This record gives sequence, structure tokens and C-alpha cells, in this order.
Amino acid sequence: MRKHLCPALVLCLLVLSSRVSPAQNSAGSLDLTARVTPTGARPEPVRQFTFYVLTRSYAEVAKEVAGQDVLPSREEFIKNMKVSPELKVWMNAHDIMDLTMPDLDKLVTADDILKVPEFLVAYQKSNSGGVTNGIPTPKFRDSEKAANPEKYQKQKDEYMAALKKFIETHPSTVNGMELELEGVNPKLAWDRLHADHRSRLAQLTPDVAQTKYLAAKLDTDLDGRAHLSGLAPGNYWISTLGMDAAAGDRRLRWDVPVTIQAGQMTRIELTNVNGANANNPIN
Repeated sequence: MRKHLCPALVLCLLVLSSRVSPAQNSAGSLDLTARVTPTGARPEPVRQFTFYVLTRSYAEVAKEVAGQDVLPSREEFIKNMKVSPELKVWMNAHDIMDLTMPDLDKLVTADDILKVPEFLVAYQKSNSGGVTNGIPTPKFRDSEKAANPEKYQKQKDEYMAALKKFIETHPSTVNGMELELEGVNPKLAWDRLHADHRSRLAQLTPDVAQTKYLAAKLDTDLDGRAHLSGLAPGNYWISTLGMDAAAGDRRLRWDVPVTIQAGQMTRIELTNVNGANANNPIN
């Protein structure tokens, strides 16, 4: 005797089937292979390594984080330096941050030395102790500035005029002046500011990537392969979040776009060709 299903039950099953089947078929899968080829050697699998599937390029995430941690501009940095206004003007005009550079003497004129207090002191120190014959010596004294200002100013003007003429006649005496500017040289602080900034970005960017843009993670096996299923269709990026995959003399990072199609398997090979040198702080 044939049994008939209740019409209501049949309708219910059809409704459930229509709800479940499309969802099951809409997901895609990813098959990944990662290898690094050292110089003059065979490709080596990237074993037991975690790759991250992001909804945004890691390079763009790094830019986002950097946009929220902005360094002061060069002009702002110089403005806040504890040096004379004249030196700040000179540095901005010459686009120079390293006052101890070997070729500084080619940029500094006699007028610069007389106008910028730090240059004048550095020039005087580098030519002091009898190492330079004939260099003018100042006759004015700071103690006389209040007691006899006219005499003080006259002697100072005479010294400056004589010193300018001496510098123009003996330009080689400017050589070595940069060695006396170490105390006011901003390059060390400028470089440290940028190094600290890069360090902060290197720490913050992976956190932001995983918090806001992580779709999935997958770990490679001993053959450098990994598989991921149930991934919604769309555009993604396979990233190492700034970590290095190394083999021999090569260290690579990846930030590779991939498109997942509904109901299909997408295969991607990560190699030296689509990898970036680990020295690049963005990848």
C-alpha cells in the first residue's frame, strides 16, 4: 500500500530546500600553495605558516593606520627645535636636516656664518687655538655692552666686517665647521622620530587588519598547501600581515588579491613572483 505525504509536509520540505540549497551553493573555496625559491636553489614549501584572508589590501590598511598616526612635517619639526630663528630660516631655505654633512662648507657663505649664531660659534671653535693664522679676534666684550653700548657695537661691527673679509679670502677655513655643530644637529632626533613611527605602524597595522578586515585564516601543511572552504564570494587579499616567509637567502611577504566565485574552488600560488621583499614595511 503506497503512502502519500501530507501536502503541508511536502510544501514545508520544499521551502526548507529552497532556503538551504542556495546558501550551500553560494560559498566558494580556496586552495593555496606557497613556495619560496632561494637564489640558485629549488623552491621550498612555506611550511606550517599562517596566511590571512583580508577584505582589504594590507597595504591599504597600513595607509589607514598611518593616516591616524601622522608625523609632524619637516617645517613643524624645525619650528619646534631649540635653536636660533636664523638657523631655522637657513635650514628651511636649504632643505637640510643634517648639519654635520661633509659638504656643508659648500653651502655656507660668509654672510651665513655672520648671521646664524650657531654657524658663527662653530666657525670660531673650528679655527680657534691658533690653528688658523691671521683670523680676526673680537675686541668687544659682553660686559661692556651695558656700560658703553656705542663702543661695544662699533667694535662688534668692525670685527664682523673683518671676519667676513677673512672668510671670503680664506674659504678653506670653513672646512671642518660641521664637526662643531653636532650639539645642534637635528638629524638624530629626526631619524629617531621616523624610526619610532615605523615601529608603531608595524605593531598597529596587523591588529587593525585582524580586527576590521579579517575574513578567515588558513595554515599550510608540510607541503606548503592549505585549503579553505565556506568563503563568501567576493574580492579578498591573501596576506602575511608583515611576517616573513624565509628560505635560504630569500625572505618574502605577500599581499595578493584573489577573487572567490560562488560554488567554485579558486587556486592561488604564492611564489617569488607575486611576493615582496621583506624589507618593504608595507607588505
